[in-house]
Amino acid sequence: MREEMRTFGYLCPQCGKPVLKARSVFALEASGAEVDCGCGGSALRAEFDGERFHLSVPCGLCGGTHTAVCPPERVLEGAGTALTCAGTKQFCCFIGPEETVDRQLRELAILAEKERKGNGDEAFLDSVIMYEVLSELRDIAARPGGIACACGSNRYGMEIRRSAVDLICRDCGARLRLPAATDQDLDGLCCHMKLVLPGKRP
Repeated sequence: MREEMRTFGYLCPQCGKPVLKARSVFALEASGAEVDCGCGGSALRAEFDGERFHLSVPCGLCGGTHTAVCPPERVLEGAGTALTCAGTKQFCCFIGPEETVDRQLRELAILAEKERKGNGDEAFLDSVIMYEVLSELRDIAARPGGIACACGSNRYGMEIRRSAVDLICRDCGARLRLPAATDQDLDGLCCHMKLVLPGKRP
């Protein structure tokens, strides 16, 4: 029987390269994990106390280290999870199946490269992509029930960030973040005829 694996991915703040390594679920439950970059400049640590995982994540976006506490099902099961950089509000670490983590990490590397090359005075990380995303959102919103919340509400607000758009339910407060910085972000949004915020179902 094949051993179940989970992949960890982050961008090294020292050398800027993606770090992607897999660990078995058995090993994670037994002793946690340390995932280090080949340059020796950073390492992601995941420690399991029997109830929750305590994560320490080097951040390739802000250069700092973020900590998080996650229930085991977020780390060991499902389609994967992501941790957010407190400074940039962007995902900086991914945990899940290798294919998913690899894809997300490649997008993160593109985002980080745009940040390094871009002008910090500009309102958006990529203005063309942001305006295309907002245009697509207008088209989706114009459809009957195009943007709604799982709580049953169709009243929502919008917060536009430097490289993402947040849709917020005005009734239950649920949020749906739509990244808006790369071509893949735009392609992903164009696939949706409707958007549903993850509110509590009535």
